Amino acid sequence: MDLRRTGRVLAAGALGAALALSPTAAQAVPAAPPDVAASRMADGTAHGAVAWFRQHAGDASYEGYCETAVERAYGTSEVWPSANAHWQAALDTGAAHPGDRNPPPGAFVFWNSGEWGHVGVADGAGGFHSTSIGGAIGHAAGLDHFAGYLGWSDPAVPART
Repeated sequence: MDLRRTGRVLAAGALGAALALSPTAAQAVPAAPPDVAASRMADGTAHGAVAWFRQHAGDASYEGYCETAVERAYGTSEVWPSANAHWQAALDTGAAHPGDRNPPPGAFVFWNSGEWGHVGVADGAGGFHSTSIGGAIGHAAGLDHFAGYLGWSDPAVPART
């Protein structure tokens, strides 16, 4: 492991330990791209999250940063270190709906897609908005667009103190 990767792992691990809803084994992820400004976050509502994704359709700057994108769509950032950590926190707090294929608008939808997982925001009509759709933020008509669907969690982000 090179020194840059080691530094990112240590920094992400420290961040994960500090989060109130982080799971016991937070996963290290690289920092968000520097050109993604916090001012590009939305209003914190389910409706606002869906609107945020529609407004950012085609934006490739979030590739590899699905958790960052869904958090920004909810008007926050750095709540969970990865999509897998977000899913685990939802399971731990009873906010998860494993295997349920009917997420309401704005719900977080999750896939088991490797080390960090994948997350998007449900459109309420059977589809979702996410990164990595044609190489950018986009919309998919069905939850089977990605393999390994896990389920959804309540469309809310906890308050940070």
